[in-house]
Amino acid sequence: MNLADMLCYADIQQLSNIAHTYECECNGHSKNELIQSILSRVNRREVFERQVGDLSTEDIRFLNSLVFERRDLFSLEELLARAQQSNFGEGAGTRNPRDMISGFKHRGWLFNGYSQNTKYLFQLPQDLKKRFTDTLARSFGRELEYADEPSVYRDEQRLIVDDVYHVLHYMYHQEVALTSDGSIHKRHLQQLLDRLSVKEEPVPKGGWRFGYGRKFRDLPSRFSLIYDYCYYQDLLTEQPGRLALTDKGEQTVLEGRREDLAQVYRFWLKLYKGPIPNLQSLVFWIGKLATDWVSAESLGNALVRLIRPFYYDTPESIFDARVLQMMMHLGLIRIGEDERAGKTVIVTKMGESVIAGTYVSDEETIPVAFDNAPFP
Repeated sequence: MNLADMLCYADIQQLSNIAHTYECECNGHSKNELIQSILSRVNRREVFERQVGDLSTEDIRFLNSLVFERRDLFSLEELLARAQQSNFGEGAGTRNPRDMISGFKHRGWLFNGYSQNTKYLFQLPQDLKKRFTDTLARSFGRELEYADEPSVYRDEQRLIVDDVYHVLHYMYHQEVALTSDGSIHKRHLQQLLDRLSVKEEPVPKGGWRFGYGRKFRDLPSRFSLIYDYCYYQDLLTEQPGRLALTDKGEQTVLEGRREDLAQVYRFWLKLYKGPIPNLQSLVFWIGKLATDWVSAESLGNALVRLIRPFYYDTPESIFDARVLQMMMHLGLIRIGEDERAGKTVIVTKMGESVIAGTYVSDEETIPVAFDNAPFP
């Protein structure tokens, strides 16, 4: 439902609270006057932008977690959890999640359901979602530094689907040995890495690597994604002492079939949403803000506040290595170098299409065991 519909179902107490927030001057005892006055104020762009502009960083994170959901209804427990998860960084723990929810209700951004089955649930007006994203985009956009098209840039469009095939092709013709701990034998790993379009070095021993895939501990980031994609798509199987193609994997090689890039992107979202719960919204913002060449630093300055640290991964390193770098590997963005602005990025036309056409719910997140996480 849209805001006007929800206002009609709201009780006069909530309408009075909303009217007070927007400094409406009307008869507070007339529901109709309250509704008309609220709509008049909310529909004014400068009033709406001021309300969004006055939000704290925690409020923006909370709002960001809601506007990209396709679900209409949220339980109080879900909202409390989202509000709590938005409360991190400097001053973390000072905001009461219930106060955040109450503040959104007073702004007319959250309403209780109106039926017997939904009266204990909450919903966000559908027509406000686009206004939120447009308003936040203008706010984030003011922080961007634009750059000229670089003379040289990295563009990996479709290379990852070619490399999925190259891995399967190698396994079709060559047995791949596994060590006792399930890692790919060093010689076979190097041969596999040498066949890929994008060169990566083997992961050095020591240090922490976990959370971003089943084999992230042992494999470099891009190849780890390729391996896990093949595993979860039932293209390869792990047997005692060796890797083997499944029937589906063999058929893929025999037919010379390439995977659908949108499906690889969708898999990446499902795999990385565990450590980066708001990954989908971050990708949306990058796609919306980087339609021209922009400096990666300014883009990070706008968006990194939305990112929660993940163990030793800082918001900055997550943005650079786990988001931008992987988006480039997926062909969603190009990365260049500008003499003045440093590293620059732009979304590709294919990236715009793939991002717009893909949605992954929280329930689809792939759980990953942290077998070398620093738990006590």
